[in-house]
Amino acid sequence: MLSQLRNIGIIAHIDAGKTTLTERILYYSGKIHRIGEVHEGTATMDFMPEEQERGITIASAMTSCRWDPCMINIIDTPGHVDFTIEVERSLRVLDGAVGVFCGVSGVEPQSETVWRQSEAYHVPKLAFVNKMDRLGADFDAVLDSMVQKLKANPVAIQYPDGAGQEFVGVFDLVTMERLEFDPSSSGATYARRPVTEEESGRLSPWRDKLLETAAEEDESILDLYLSGEEVPPAQVRAALRKATLARKIVPVLVGSALRNIGVQPVLDAVCQYLPSPLEVPPATGIDPATHKKKHFEVSHKEPLSALVFKVAMDDGRKVAMMRIYSGRVDAGGEVFNVTQGQPERVARLFRLHAGRKEKIDAAFAGDMVAAAGMKYARTGDTLCDKDSPILLEQIANYKPVISLAIEPRNNEEGEKLDEVLEKYLLEDPTLELKRDEDTGQIILSGMGELHLEVILERLRREYRLEPRAGRPQVVYQETVGSKARGRGEFNRELGEVMHFGGVELSVEPLARDKERTISFEVDTSAWPAAWLEAVEDGIKDGLQSGVIRGYPVQNVRVRVLGLERREGESSPVGYRMASAMALKEALSLADPKLMEPIMWVEISVPEEFVGDVVGLLGSKGAKIENMLDRAGQKVVQALAPLAKLFGFSTDLRSATQGRAGFMMKFSRFDVLE
Repeated sequence: MLSQLRNIGIIAHIDAGKTTLTERILYYSGKIHRIGEVHEGTATMDFMPEEQERGITIASAMTSCRWDPCMINIIDTPGHVDFTIEVERSLRVLDGAVGVFCGVSGVEPQSETVWRQSEAYHVPKLAFVNKMDRLGADFDAVLDSMVQKLKANPVAIQYPDGAGQEFVGVFDLVTMERLEFDPSSSGATYARRPVTEEESGRLSPWRDKLLETAAEEDESILDLYLSGEEVPPAQVRAALRKATLARKIVPVLVGSALRNIGVQPVLDAVCQYLPSPLEVPPATGIDPATHKKKHFEVSHKEPLSALVFKVAMDDGRKVAMMRIYSGRVDAGGEVFNVTQGQPERVARLFRLHAGRKEKIDAAFAGDMVAAAGMKYARTGDTLCDKDSPILLEQIANYKPVISLAIEPRNNEEGEKLDEVLEKYLLEDPTLELKRDEDTGQIILSGMGELHLEVILERLRREYRLEPRAGRPQVVYQETVGSKARGRGEFNRELGEVMHFGGVELSVEPLARDKERTISFEVDTSAWPAAWLEAVEDGIKDGLQSGVIRGYPVQNVRVRVLGLERREGESSPVGYRMASAMALKEALSLADPKLMEPIMWVEISVPEEFVGDVVGLLGSKGAKIENMLDRAGQKVVQALAPLAKLFGFSTDLRSATQGRAGFMMKFSRFDVLE
């Protein structure tokens, strides 16, 4: 039943305990029969060797389990900033999410990033405050940081019994019971007992806030509470569910996944508070023919609408993961890929469990499955029925900030390398590939050093390819500092045919958060559409390669001011070439500037090392933005140019005797000073 289906993601900062939590969920639901550990490299969801070696999640992994009365599809997402696209495309297709926060560190930078991504997609969420057994854990402080940093409205539905080494159990504020987890069964069995009078007094402020929140959705709860009557837990849950689905509140649970405390209540809460596919707005797209908005109801009887949210290579074969919003997909059947304009045959359908696949015959509205055999599918493609087409919104993309020059060791390896890298590009939209015409090297661009490092390791492990790799290089962009005009005239005989084009245009700078715009300030009705299209194509081509070092040009407005024609000679080729020439002249005269990637850096460090950290950041050209206290440590936040941050983690370890935590993420491109 659709009402009992939950599509959820586990989201958080790196090392908050997402994969450990998911491992316990699979164990307690009977999906696996032995608990694997991230630190031992045996976690089910971290099935790539690169993940097992590093103890981090790199690729989002999909699985499913049953927790009475619900069927739960789960995506375990990465927390490392280099793999943020994995989170983005997962959130695009999820109905709900569980945000995991460390009881010591609270809301960390990547927590903010993934939370904002989930808000952009209107995803209702629960929060699980993990690692309450760690020294320095502070439940109240985590909730405060959720309010301050996430602008969330956290409502505790549980409260920890103790913290750090004294953390021994969990209080359920809805039922006013204490949950006691049995260590001898790895937490698989647990008991509930009513709270004592002393415990009730201690929990009273939290219980009051919970009931006040519930009463905002159901006034009868307040009447019962004020009259001293018992408020039925089912009534409280119904009110909290209503507020959660409306994204007014975030119910907060607590525990320690590693110590097997508090995991089963998370599963209960997923069933009780997060939405089924019927309780979220239907996926809206456009009709490709009319460009009008269009959607289908969430039912297997409706026409098909599905989104490919990830493409992976499995033993050299393409596997497309999709979320089905309406209709059905049959193994052996045909669907229409409206994005590529191609029919696709679905050879086989699977339900995924991390690295393993379970064959199924059909999948229906609301489900998330994988399909093999689709030739054209790319991340973000819409699948539908050819007779009832719909085009869903594409998945947001990210610009790479770092490049690596690689070259094969011989010709034979070169051919294979090209083929393999094309497969990786299919999997990962944040990778870019181009060839340096002068050196013949392949320039591979990605989201960070770790991102590119993992690609090189996969080449070695999966295909025994070991190309020579240069040092990582920063990806720059170009822009203009002033307004300027340019004119281009192309007049040449090509293949015994004269081609002419004359174009005058201007360029001017745009604000930093804008990319680029092209507009025509001529009477477009007086010119053939093919010529105008050629002018626009020439400008777009020219903006891919600036005049300083050949980097893409951003934050610029291009206005086409005038066109010239010659009877019998004007042609699309002429206008395309002329517009590129005019653009190059205008860019050269408009005070061209290089822009470099600026990174947001956050360092958590003991107070005695703050001076060393500030000095080190100063030597890297960083600008200190903020300094604050968090969980007994100082947190230094700064903006720094990426070019000066290579090897920074090694320098930081030396300066702080290995006691500093370091995280950075892309902030923006800005003019190189």
